[in-house]
Amino acid sequence: MIEIKNIYKSFNDKYVLENVSAVFEKGKTNLVIGASGSGKSVLMKCLVGLTDIDQGQILYDNRDFANLDYEAKKEVRREIGMLFQGAALFDSLSVEENVGFPLKMFSKMSKSEQMDRVNFCLKCVNLENANKKFPSEISGGMKKRVGIARAIALNPEYLFCDEPNSGLDPLTSRVIDELIKEITEEFSITTIINSHDMKTVMDLGDTICFIHKGIMWWQGNNTQIMNSGNPELDTFLKAYLF
Repeated sequence: MIEIKNIYKSFNDKYVLENVSAVFEKGKTNLVIGASGSGKSVLMKCLVGLTDIDQGQILYDNRDFANLDYEAKKEVRREIGMLFQGAALFDSLSVEENVGFPLKMFSKMSKSEQMDRVNFCLKCVNLENANKKFPSEISGGMKKRVGIARAIALNPEYLFCDEPNSGLDPLTSRVIDELIKEITEEFSITTIINSHDMKTVMDLGDTICFIHKGIMWWQGNNTQIMNSGNPELDTFLKAYLF
């Protein structure tokens, strides 16, 4: 579980996040939604340590990440998997080399153990026969699946997905959604997803956080969101659903 308490973040004396609090549950798909410029991307950067917060707490299973020393933060980061918006694969590496990259960099596994883990992760995303292909030889949907396989290679406790369906057709988007959901539940991962895709929000939103102008305006789930009674959220939904 990840819990954030009263987070503030400013740039040039202007608050981008103001008094933001939320709980992201283990084994659940936790969605963060909001219009462009709302602060949700900054929030994700704060959560993974790419940007320091001004004040507040980021608790990874009660470990105050924002206030840990360098070595302790490294230990938490080893428990984090990240699926980037554009998959961010290395063009010069094959599929299996891309998936194995974090194992090579951060694990103490032998080469044979690394390959076993690579093959296991590729099987999880239904890419058992794609080991030797290069990113230029596979589709956008396959690239996202390789990105997921790489993100789970180190068996993370926490998985962050930044716009996982960006650039994908609707059918492929649903495949990616199902994969993320299955992996989250099967391996009991705390998954946090930034998304504009309202189909993803409605299908996967065990927990949904709506950020508006840097403030957490609403929290709930996909069965509550259409009847939230929150005028700013209703306006957002009309823009992205209709």
